[in-house]
Amino acid sequence: MGAFSIWHWAIVLLIIGVPVFFAVRSATKPSQNPDSLVGFGGWLMLLAIGQALSPFRTLGELFSSSEGYRQLMPLPNGPLAVCGEIVLLLAFALLQVVVLFAMLRRSPSFKRLFLYQWIAIPVVFILDAVWTSTVLGVPMSQVLARDALVAPIASFVVTGIWVAYVYKSVRVRNTFGGLAVGQVTAA
Repeated sequence: MGAFSIWHWAIVLLIIGVPVFFAVRSATKPSQNPDSLVGFGGWLMLLAIGQALSPFRTLGELFSSSEGYRQLMPLPNGPLAVCGEIVLLLAFALLQVVVLFAMLRRSPSFKRLFLYQWIAIPVVFILDAVWTSTVLGVPMSQVLARDALVAPIASFVVTGIWVAYVYKSVRVRNTFGGLAVGQVTAA
C-alpha cells in the first residue's frame, strides 16, 4: 500500500472539516428564538438517523467477520477468542440500543449515555485486541495487522464531533430537558 498523498489528506480534511465547521457554527450561532429550537430537527435529525443505524452497523460488522471467525475456530482457544469478540460486539450493540431509546424518549440521560458510547469505542477495540492476543497467544502486532486501526479511529473521531455538538447545541439542551437560554436568564 502506498503512502497517503497530500491530496488524500486534503480530501479527508474536506470530508471531516466542512461538516464539523458547519455543525459547530450552527450549534454556537445564537437563534432569534432559542425556545423554539426543540425536537428532532436540523443537525439533531442527522444524529438521530446515525444513532438509529449504529446498532445495525455493529451487527453488520459482526456478520462480516464470520469468515474470519471460521478461520479462527480450528485454532487452539479459537472458539474462546471468537466468543469473546462476539460478546464484546453484542454488548456494544446493546449500549447503542440503550442510547437510541434514551434519545427517542428524550431522556435527560441521553447526553451522558452518548458520551459513554463514544468512550466505549476505543475501550471495546482495545479489549478485543488484548483478549484475542491473550487467548490465542499471538503478538499484538499480528492481531492489529493491516488497517485494523483505521475504522475505530475514524469512528472515534466522527462520534467525538457529534459529542461536541450534543454538549454545545441549544436544540439538544432544549430537547433533552436542559434549561433553554431564555429560561436561564429569567431564573
